[in-house]
Amino acid sequence: MLYLENLVYHPPATPEPILKKINLKLAPQQLGLIIGRSGSGKTTLLEILAGLAQKTSGKIYWGDRELTPMELQYLGGIVFQFPERHFCGSTVLEELRLGHPELGRMQVKQALQEVGLEHIALDTSPYALSGGQQRRLALAVQLIRQPNLLLLDEPTAGLDWSMRRQLAKLLSKLKTHWTLLVVTHDAGDLLPIADRCWTIERGKLQSVEPATLLAKDPKINPVLNT
Repeated sequence: MLYLENLVYHPPATPEPILKKINLKLAPQQLGLIIGRSGSGKTTLLEILAGLAQKTSGKIYWGDRELTPMELQYLGGIVFQFPERHFCGSTVLEELRLGHPELGRMQVKQALQEVGLEHIALDTSPYALSGGQQRRLALAVQLIRQPNLLLLDEPTAGLDWSMRRQLAKLLSKLKTHWTLLVVTHDAGDLLPIADRCWTIERGKLQSVEPATLLAKDPKINPVLNT
């Protein structure tokens, strides 16, 4: 269980907190969806949960254990909005083995199969992949790390409708084994697979039922209806 208690993030240079007393609970093998406009604080929240930024106050628990920023780096694996900016390997194989030189080709193939990229040649450049394939490769990189929590920032941004639906289907499959927390400004394709849902505006998080947002109009960005 991921549990956030009164989480605040207030850098000295900002007049008001970016995150304001965030409270959140997400059970294992659930997909949580945070919906908010650009600048609402959703990406900052992911960075804190990934141990890349440090909260100002509040507590973060996994189960009954409060976690430090270093422990959060092992708990969560983050997939950024533009994963291609973070690729370092010249081939798919190199990318997956970064930090894990002991991995055999069978383990690499299994990770690719998990995200539907088993047909990709291991000597392919990550930059030769389509946008949807790059998101899947970034997911495979995190799965190899075996985190408890997968954190995804705008996973469907920039993808066409077909790729968005394929990615939603993949995330639905992954949540049978992993806990996922996804932040997005456009949740249309992800709402049907979400177990928990929140909206975030100016650093304030509010819980809402996914079915409630779908009932308003599944074709319209749900944030506009809140």
